Amino acid sequence: MNRTEIIGRFAEVAKDPLGYAEEWKARTGKKVIGSFPMNFPGELAHAADTLPMILQESDEAITVGHGVLFPFYCGYTRSMVDQAATGKFEVLDAIMFGDHCVQLLGAADAIRMKLENTRVIFFQLISSMCDPWTQGRSEESFGKLREELEDFIGRPVEDAALHDSIKLFNRNRTLIRQLYEMRKAGTAPLTSVEMQHVVKSSMVMDKVEHTALTEALVASFEAAQPRNDRNLRLHLSGHFCQAPKPELLAMIEECGVTVVGDDLFHGFRYISTDVPETGDPVAGLAQWYLDRNTGVPCPTRVQNNVDWDAFLLDAMRDERADGMIVLMAKFCEPHMYYYPEVKEAFEKAGVPHLLIETEHEGMALESLKTRVETFVEIVKRREAA
Repeated sequence: MNRTEIIGRFAEVAKDPLGYAEEWKARTGKKVIGSFPMNFPGELAHAADTLPMILQESDEAITVGHGVLFPFYCGYTRSMVDQAATGKFEVLDAIMFGDHCVQLLGAADAIRMKLENTRVIFFQLISSMCDPWTQGRSEESFGKLREELEDFIGRPVEDAALHDSIKLFNRNRTLIRQLYEMRKAGTAPLTSVEMQHVVKSSMVMDKVEHTALTEALVASFEAAQPRNDRNLRLHLSGHFCQAPKPELLAMIEECGVTVVGDDLFHGFRYISTDVPETGDPVAGLAQWYLDRNTGVPCPTRVQNNVDWDAFLLDAMRDERADGMIVLMAKFCEPHMYYYPEVKEAFEKAGVPHLLIETEHEGMALESLKTRVETFVEIVKRREAA
């Protein structure tokens, strides 16, 4: 497959993740395990010889879900419940829930009620990341999750299989990080929508299949020369659970900017950190959980020696970004609570940024485009001055 065909395949899976899961299940006869973002270790489910997939927000309008969750829950959680209530999750044999926000806990209870015949596995991770007991408590949580999986599949998840899965997932993350570096250098001129297709499809596809395609995609850019790009260099931040709508990403780039980095969950946040490949694999997964928050801090975790705002400023310097656009999903409480610190830090550092609140039900792209165009013009004038 050539570059266009590979990106097209990723886009196809990203657009219809449950369709891919149905096709994979029919082809292999194996189980599919869905999970909520952000901290479920897919390696465990993969080592159990199942397809782990992160459940995605649907493009469809929310209907039945309106009668199950409060309207002030975020679009992602309401979409999850709506998909469960309308039979979209029938392909799933089990669902893994984490605990990183109150709204996801509410969605978990609602989905339990709607999917009476689907195994629902809940795991709780410690949210304080730098206490003496954090590593041990994390190992305990992942150990219990492993036991739940073993009970579900009816056999042990062997250490050897888990080590193999860890190496495969690490390879996949490494390749996508290479694309990020090439994009930053200008040798892989992938748009934000194309980059999202790469990452989002990795959350869904069989990792062997996705890794093979990503290797070919990386190879297709290796001989490329840096592109002479005069657009404003931009960093995108936010969106911890759902993917920003492709039309929003396309609109931003149409305003004369090139996105050179991000900390989106459907972006660098997802592939930022590898799992140690030696030693006890469960301890390695616990270390991965801790390291992820040091690599790309998350407002849902508490760690007194890292700051998300400091990470963002450092990332922008490394990317040579001229400004940042913050994408905040409407009613995302962790982001709403932390954003004032980001705003204060950026104003103090004199770094321009723009906040855009996004919604599941749709956005007035024309008015947003006017705001983005104004922001781009302000940044350009500041640089010229």
